[in-house]
Order: sequence, then C-alpha cells, then structure tokens
Amino acid sequence: MTRIRTPFTAESTAAEVLAGLDLTGRRILITGGTSGLGRAAATALRERGAEVVTPVRGELDLADMDSVEAFSTDELDVIIANAGVMAVPERRLTKIGWESQLAINFLGHFRLISKAALKPEARIVMVSSGAQLRAGVDFDDLHFESRPYDPWVAYSQSKAAEVLLAVALGRHRPGVTANAMTPGRIHTNLQRHLDPATMRAMGAMDDDGNLIHAEGFKTPEQGAAGEVLLAVSPLLEGVTGRYFDEDNQEAAVVPGGPEPSTGVAEWSVDPAAADRLWELAEEAVRTR
Repeated sequence: MTRIRTPFTAESTAAEVLAGLDLTGRRILITGGTSGLGRAAATALRERGAEVVTPVRGELDLADMDSVEAFSTDELDVIIANAGVMAVPERRLTKIGWESQLAINFLGHFRLISKAALKPEARIVMVSSGAQLRAGVDFDDLHFESRPYDPWVAYSQSKAAEVLLAVALGRHRPGVTANAMTPGRIHTNLQRHLDPATMRAMGAMDDDGNLIHAEGFKTPEQGAAGEVLLAVSPLLEGVTGRYFDEDNQEAAVVPGGPEPSTGVAEWSVDPAAADRLWELAEEAVRTR
C-alpha cells in the first residue's frame, strides 16, 4: 500500500492546511477543544466557516461512562478525539474498573464515537502520539492488575489503542473513515502530571523552571495542522486506518520497541488487534 504524501511539513499551521477551503455547513466536535491543540484547531476551522462544538468537562467527562452516555449532539461531519491525559503518576481506576489513561484516551472516545449521530462519509481523527511505538496493548493485563504500574507504559498502551480504534472504525462503521496522527512535541495542559525533572529531561524546561521551546517543539497552531488535515482536507477523502506523523505525512510501519523514534508500530495498526480491542470495548460498555 503506497504511503500518502502531502504538501505540508512540521512547520505548517492549521490555517495553512485549511487555506482556500469553505467549510460552511460542516459540523465538527472536538474533545478537549477549549485549550491547547484543540482550541487551535477549533479556531482555524471556525475561520473557514465550520460550526465547531467544544464541550467542557462539565458537559462531557470521558472518564465517566454515564457522562458520555448522556452527551448528545446533532449530526456530525467530523469528530476530532483530541482530549487526553498523560503519565498519570499512580494507578487509578474509573468507576467501571478501567485504568484511567486507557479509559480516557481510548474507551471514552470509543463510546462517544460509537453512539454519535454521524453523517454519511463522516471522518474521525484520533490524536495519538509517538508513544505508541513504545508499548502496545497488553490484552492479558489491560489495567495493570498483574504487572507493576508504569505511567509511561500505560500512556503508550492508551495511544496504541487510539490508533487501533482508527483501524477498527473503518472496519466496523460502514461509510466512516478514521485516521490517527501525532502532533509532535508541544507545550499544552497534557504535561500537567510531569514533574520538573522530567520536563527538563525532555528539553521542555530550563533549570529555573521556565518552559522552553527546544529544537523540535511546535506551536499549538502547528500541532493542530495534522488534526485539521485528517478532519477536512480533500487529500484524505476516502482514506481510512492510516497514521500520520508530526511532519503531516503518512508514517512507515515499523517494529515497535525502545529503538524507533518515528513511524507507527506494527502492533498499533494490526487489524486483528483492532477487532479484539473493539470487542473488549463493546463488552465494557454493555456491562458497565
């Protein structure tokens, strides 16, 4: 399968990706759309005429299945699954017993998307991360009941699950296309659980505690470019089950593990794993 190439780069902004498009009449839901990447994407989409819904947490709490079940909207053209949590320092479980990062990043979005009123040929965008390269979904111990809890392994698992959801949606929701992407490194509220030592090790903070934009860091407007590319660009019409990197290009499929720094892990795009995770999520929702 030929990898998709676009005319955009890591430096492209959401406004540049959307230049010349008329999005009047498009209705788009963005989770986590009130700050950071989500807000940057929402602003750019609105400037091109789209109606953008950005629910606050009081309206939609992805960790709470009752909240997700109660949330509803009119028919949607696009859902951008942008909200997320990273590196929660201790193991936390939701009311239905799911590890919190997997619950918020994956399961909450799974249920939101699966119950949504979607227009024909709707698009879904899963905002994942390069962390999906580090660990796949451990089907034998999803919630760290047997293995020691590790904040980064849990995060990586949840981000691999998001890519698998993009793969599964194209297989289980006829007419819907879904793709995943990584925005790259950006200062947002996603880093709220990281301590100063970790931030300094990531090159994101100086010794005085000030946030810094080291080489390779993007602005929110640049990070949002990939979100809007997958959401509305004609270049991605009919495309599903793919993963795009921080350069706004389809990524190569590579073996996962500690070494790769780019690409999408084989375990993140495995159709059999995608189907298995879909079935587990459906069962979790049914028995919540």
